[in-house]
Amino acid sequence: MARASRPVGKTRPVSDDTAPRWLLLIHQIPPQPNYLRVKIWRRLQRLGAIAVKNTVYALPIGDQATEDFQWITQEIVKGGGDASVCEARFVNGLRDDQIEALFNEERDKDYAQIVADARQALTPSRSTKAEEDTGAIKSELVKLKRRLSEVVAVDFFGAPGRNAAQAAIAEVERRAAEAQPVAKPVGPEPLQLDQLRGRTWVTRKGIHVDRIASAWLILRFVDPEAKLKFVAGKGYQPEPREIRFDMFEAEFTHEGDRCTFEVLLDRSGLSDRALCAIGEIVHDIDLKDSKFGREETAGIAGLIIGIARSFADDESRLARGRALFDDFYAYLQRKKA
Repeated sequence: MARASRPVGKTRPVSDDTAPRWLLLIHQIPPQPNYLRVKIWRRLQRLGAIAVKNTVYALPIGDQATEDFQWITQEIVKGGGDASVCEARFVNGLRDDQIEALFNEERDKDYAQIVADARQALTPSRSTKAEEDTGAIKSELVKLKRRLSEVVAVDFFGAPGRNAAQAAIAEVERRAAEAQPVAKPVGPEPLQLDQLRGRTWVTRKGIHVDRIASAWLILRFVDPEAKLKFVAGKGYQPEPREIRFDMFEAEFTHEGDRCTFEVLLDRSGLSDRALCAIGEIVHDIDLKDSKFGREETAGIAGLIIGIARSFADDESRLARGRALFDDFYAYLQRKKA
């Protein structure tokens, strides 16, 4: 069926027809406990792996696939089973294009389910009021976007069903927007930017996504010469010309269901579409309510976690975070958010 190649390690470029293209997980799981078999199957489904034999699963070769399969191998062995991971190329039986077709077939099933769920979301219920239907559509829209993002992440070969799924979700989004216009939150009037310049901006130590993004917004769009100060969260008394953000009794902090970045954006009068998109992502990461469900959210969340784990001091976190949001802002501008 397959020929095992060199030991699994750093992925090398595939430069000829003899280089391995596939990573295989070959395993045996004991019949008991039954939950282990179900758990491993679900993990493999989330990774987008396909079964080329009953106990042989494949992924396109790569560092992330190697890490994912190695974690699953540890779980299987810990549960009393046996598992191996190898790099391989198929020399008889299945051809590479046939394996790619198997991946596309599985992803098309996922996309078809998304389309079906989207159509179901647009079917009004006779037993509920119009406003309740609208709320249900918006709730389902968040789930659909999250599910689409998960499927796209494991759509290794561009399955043809993706366009239909994206179009179906776009229709749900359009209907949700038409059904009930979003009211702008009532709050203080926007400030003039010159009122916010020449200040020292103070926030809590141990900055994470909302404070990193808010500091970036201040330094990039409000006052490039602003000074930043990181203090203990409790009991701090502000000095003259200081403005606090994302901390207790701060001038700029959470209001209602809005994170600090959103409040800063609104009250400073900044209405750039790319900045609004960043606000939606920061909101979902910080408040964990999946209100907006943008497909980039999971990636930005992972990068922020990486920054926080790599750097203990706030200055380093902010420096890396500023570079991240500079690049992401440029991307969103080109994409037109």
